[in-house]
Amino acid sequence: MNPDLQDYSHKRLNILIGEWVLVSPHRAKRPWQGQKEEISNEVRPTYDESCYLCTGNTRINGKTNPNYKDVFVFTNDFAALQNDSKTFKIEEGLLKAQSETGICKVICFSPDHSKTLADMDVNGIKKVIEAWQREYKEMGEINTINYVQIFENKGSVMGCSNPHPHGQIWSQSTLPNEVDKKDKQQYAYFHKNKSSLLGDYLQQEIINQERIIFENESFVVLVPFWAIWPFETMIVPKIHQKSILEMTESEVSFFAQAISVLTKAYDKLFNCSFPYSSGIHQSPTNEEDNTHWHWHMSFYPPLLRSATVKKFMVGYEMFGSPQRDVSAEIAAKKLKELI
Repeated sequence: MNPDLQDYSHKRLNILIGEWVLVSPHRAKRPWQGQKEEISNEVRPTYDESCYLCTGNTRINGKTNPNYKDVFVFTNDFAALQNDSKTFKIEEGLLKAQSETGICKVICFSPDHSKTLADMDVNGIKKVIEAWQREYKEMGEINTINYVQIFENKGSVMGCSNPHPHGQIWSQSTLPNEVDKKDKQQYAYFHKNKSSLLGDYLQQEIINQERIIFENESFVVLVPFWAIWPFETMIVPKIHQKSILEMTESEVSFFAQAISVLTKAYDKLFNCSFPYSSGIHQSPTNEEDNTHWHWHMSFYPPLLRSATVKKFMVGYEMFGSPQRDVSAEIAAKKLKELI
């Protein structure tokens, strides 16, 4: 490890969005007297009659869930985006607004209420990935849908209102902010260098071996050089692929293995069901070339130094730029030791 990056404050560039993160590794030694979270030791049942995602239960809108055996997908009963929203545009001086349409879905990973991805076997996770692929393809083929965002919020500390293993898929007519940044950065790099931005970055990481925590035949799991969250990670395919639809069947299995290994390591880190927000960024579905896209899955976990100490984005991070105390290299070392 470069000692300067471990001992002194510095900035690191996030090449995917073109923004900087402040790294302050010396602050990791400071005593903590701030807020501490409660650890949930609740043992959940495999079925909860009050859960609106469990099999056979009736949801708030009166619809009954089927007795599904693995993955179940349905349109969100309280969707953030409306598919039938009125089309309008407002420009009144500096006041600008425009309508946004889309479709929001919920994807239950398993009928077992007690499980998380970390508790599921590779074959079960593979079925989740195959559902992601189907939904990305089907929604992406709708003319009014130009981007499909797959994500999961795990744990109450991340705002998850239901502990049943599930994620969400929001699709919409325009590119959301983070995706738009990554689209521009990858496009500029690809047309200048005739190669994938993430692909070239990955080659550097494979040579350095400082931030890689796991790899198999098709994927690399690493803590990105520019990570913001304390134990942020990214799963990247070794070959240049625009979207999850380009994976072969064997690559889907390797992707499932990468998710399994990572989420299990997370749970071991602080001996708790590790909370996070995860999401897949991939090619827009706007019928453009998009060859510059190299899809990837990111995990943003909020825990800082224990199961009870959370990283908050406040103060300087809200008014200046993101800042982290644990260096990416130290975080990678700790996670790698658990695999």
